[in-house]
Parts: sequence; structure tokens; C-alpha cells
Amino acid sequence: MSPAARSRLAAALFGTAVAAVLAGGATLYVRSLRGPEGTIAATIGQGGYRLETTAGGAFTEAVLEGAPSAVFFGFTHCPEVCPTTLGEVAQWQDELAEDGHALRVFFVTVDPERDTVAQLRDYVSWVPGVTGVSGSPEEIAEAVRAFRIFARKVPLEQGGYTMDHTASVLLFGRNGKLAGVLPYQPDPDAAMEAIRALYQG
Repeated sequence: MSPAARSRLAAALFGTAVAAVLAGGATLYVRSLRGPEGTIAATIGQGGYRLETTAGGAFTEAVLEGAPSAVFFGFTHCPEVCPTTLGEVAQWQDELAEDGHALRVFFVTVDPERDTVAQLRDYVSWVPGVTGVSGSPEEIAEAVRAFRIFARKVPLEQGGYTMDHTASVLLFGRNGKLAGVLPYQPDPDAAMEAIRALYQG
């Protein structure tokens, strides 16, 4: 098998594994997510996406560099997962403040048809350090691919729709590379250990 073919196979297998992890979730670190050459995990979050943030700037892969970050995909009409996770983020920020840190958190919508930047700004306003991110359906689709996220529109019997989406929080180190994955409603102590590790070294 040629090196190029091996690389494509590794990427395909790794993408499937990451999708399963993000959907089902144990807390994992990059060493558990690497492909044969240790390069596939480093591509998560990379891509040509350019989205608009509630802070007035652009959200690109370059934004993830320079400081620890968390990225979470959701939507403002989410009945449970998103508000629960935002509540956990607020608790994380309180604990990090005791260490003199504040985690950058990006809440990226999977529902760009309804989630304008203005609506996202109001939705995340109560949680310190959270920046909402939106864009056109095409731009959001590009980001979904870049972060290996699952998102799907689900019609409702009574009309309208909801969204199925990955419920995990992706952690990135100062270098902009994936450093860990927190499942939905992680153990609080384990979550803080993983987040505090982003500030070490």
C-alpha cells in the first residue's frame, strides 16, 4: 500500500473512531486519539472555515492558538444539552478564577438558519468567557467537517425541527491542537483536571 493510501486509510479510520468518541463519550486525550503516525488528531479544528463571532471578530483555526480554548457545538433552541453544558462552563470558570485563569469557550451553532449572531450573543451572555459563533449554512458545514462533529436536522411531528448534535466539549491547548475531549456531563473533578492541564507547561 502506498504512503498516500495508508494516510487516507488512517484518516478514515481515525475519523470514524473520533466520531464514535464524540458521540458516546469518555474523556480522552490526544495520545488516545492519534493515528499510526500521530498526525491525524492534530488536524481537528483545522480547515478553511471563517465564521462570525458575537465579539465582532472572525472565528478561524488561527483563533485557537495562543491560549487554551474549549469548543462546543450546539444551538439556541436546544432543550437540555446546551443549557446544561453552559451551566457546567460557568462552574468551570468559577473554579479557574481561583487559579487566576479564564477559559476561552466558543459556542458554535449547528443551526445557522435560526441562530443569528445577535441571538447567540444574548444566549451566551450569562456565562463568562463564552463567545457565540455563527455563519452561513455552508460555512457552518465546513466547520462541522473540520471539527469532526455530528450534526443533523430532525423534523418534528408538530412542525418545525430540532437538531441532533455532538454533545462533547473539545479542549485545545495553546498551540491550537486538540488536547482532550470531555463527554456530556463529565465527572466534575475529572473535567477540572483536564482543563487545568491545558495551563501547564
